[in-house]
Amino acid sequence: MDDDDLPRRRDDILAALAKQPLDPLSLAELDDRIATLAGEIERVKAHRAAATSHKAIAESLFKKG
Repeated sequence: MDDDDLPRRRDDILAALAKQPLDPLSLAELDDRIATLAGEIERVKAHRAAATSHKAIAESLFKKG
């Protein structure tokens, strides 16, 4: 069984990240966090675009017509 087939945990890393207090972080640490999150957003967008492209290709191959 692939990991993709498993149900997502409710206590995943995104939920934990959203719960972390920001008050203890310095301005530099906040800037680093923003840069890291922005990089992760771009990585996810690129993966989503590739998945959308793959889906469209697969659908065109199996399209009845």
